[in-house]
Amino acid sequence: MKTKKEKIRLLLFDTYIATIKNGAGTKLFTQCFACIDGKKQNIAQGGELSCALFASSVLAMFNLVKSRHATVEGMLRGMKASGWKQIKKPKTGAVIVWDISAESYGHKHIGFYIGNSKAISNSTAQKAPARHHWTFGTRGGKPKRRAQSIWWHKKLDIVDKLR
Repeated sequence: MKTKKEKIRLLLFDTYIATIKNGAGTKLFTQCFACIDGKKQNIAQGGELSCALFASSVLAMFNLVKSRHATVEGMLRGMKASGWKQIKKPKTGAVIVWDISAESYGHKHIGFYIGNSKAISNSTAQKAPARHHWTFGTRGGKPKRRAQSIWWHKKLDIVDKLR
């Protein structure tokens, strides 16, 4: 008797969101080496500067960018080249770029919106991706860190259906 072959289809959006959420706490992005002036250096600085590495690695896993990046500017160029567009309001799975802050050592910051006013991005203090309020909380009723831009890819519009 012939057995029926199972039909398996990966659910892109659900797996993408699960991957982002499961990234919290990982030490996978603490090291990224580059040759600078003839010397090997860990440009992720032990996880202190890993936001673009974390975010671009997730996007690359899902073919939403062509390659990984170590800087926010490089990642933004890669996202634009891969069809990412700016949107006005965050939605689950969107990529957020935050302004430079006093605590950011002069760097922009990038991560993911995961819904319910929460985001996941690399934490300099924890040296790993961490969950936090999407504006890092408020100070005097204003966001501690303003979202400079919010990005979305049309491939994420696919509704994962079970049939």
